[in-house]
Amino acid sequence: MRIAIVTPYPPSQGSLNEYAFHFIRFLRQKSEISEIFILTDRLPDDAAYPADTVAQPGLAPLHIVPCWRFGALDNALRIVRTARSLAPDIVLFNIQFASFGSSKPSAALGLLAPAMTRAVGIPTIVLLHNIMETVDLKSAGFGANPLVERLIRTFGAITTRALLSADLLAVTIPRYVEILEHKYGATNVLLAPHGAFDEAPPPSFEPPPGPLQIMTFGKFGTYKKIEPLVEAFRLLRETRRDLELVIAGTDSPNAHGYLEAVRLANVDLAGLRFTGYVAEEDVPRIFQDAGVVVFPYTSTTGSSGVLHQAGNYGRAVVLPRLGDLAELIAEEGYTGEFFAPENAQSLAEALARLLDDPARRRAMGTQNYLAACGLPMAEVVEWYILHAQNVLTVRNARRAARRREFVKR
Repeated sequence: MRIAIVTPYPPSQGSLNEYAFHFIRFLRQKSEISEIFILTDRLPDDAAYPADTVAQPGLAPLHIVPCWRFGALDNALRIVRTARSLAPDIVLFNIQFASFGSSKPSAALGLLAPAMTRAVGIPTIVLLHNIMETVDLKSAGFGANPLVERLIRTFGAITTRALLSADLLAVTIPRYVEILEHKYGATNVLLAPHGAFDEAPPPSFEPPPGPLQIMTFGKFGTYKKIEPLVEAFRLLRETRRDLELVIAGTDSPNAHGYLEAVRLANVDLAGLRFTGYVAEEDVPRIFQDAGVVVFPYTSTTGSSGVLHQAGNYGRAVVLPRLGDLAELIAEEGYTGEFFAPENAQSLAEALARLLDDPARRRAMGTQNYLAACGLPMAEVVEWYILHAQNVLTVRNARRAARRREFVKR
């Protein structure tokens, strides 16, 4: 099978780049795959992706094809043109609602790419990491006022119907399946496992010697707000000097300059460190150095890859009990210490409960590791290969039936 995957891919800093990196890493190892094309976004200043097109023993050859640009209005056309020129057997989209742009027009127009790809005759699967019905638009930076929010919801429903025209649409949370089937009458939606990023031996459940690190990881400034976390850290530092707070990651595309503004406002706070962009090879160290991983979210927009990573490295987590995170915890067997969203005092108390109880931290880390190991990415990839084969089988059967009908006439 020759497969094209539309997705951000490292070193692109686009959302879902890490998920794509690990998914493709395991996909290359499958004997059913003969060639992989990554249809990804162009890097700033047209910097080049690393060359990785040479076949290696046991791995499918990989071709990185930058063919669209975040924020452009013609991304769907660019993707379709590229897909037609490559003629893969199937195209897989690894996307969420803001994958193609931070503005409403660029985001919506980019999401027409799956429907357009299928319209030109290429079988299409969409892995959709969030749905409009569960996104808090105000927190995510899109709901400036009620009228704008109502318009976005309307166009979101239109876009969702377009996405559902793919041969198969996969989502990672059970409630999403229910919403899409009930509201849109969808019959081609399946619940897809998220999967653990790495298959590694049990990690050390103890942080390294030195100051205990509180770490948060992601793209910040919209629904991921670090001000309450920084304030909670200030409260903890009043009685605990052996702590560090590590902010790992970058601004959200919708919040340029956010982290720098927070850093400048807290230059007096000892132990606060900003890492900037974390390269894929440095991600294990960031998690292994942490004693606790915090999710300073005001809302959620889908399943959390960071939660799966924290579990993979055996780390305890502190998180708000809201939306998709709470559902993911219940569905997949993770555990965490909870706090009231946007409440610095509640967050400080939740952190203190773990900082003062190393045995509880280890127990949480162990449970999260076991939950992350429940379904490794290698098996998730096999799930997609199976469904891709089914899509192709159904497509070929329909073509054969049409040919037989034509001959009869």
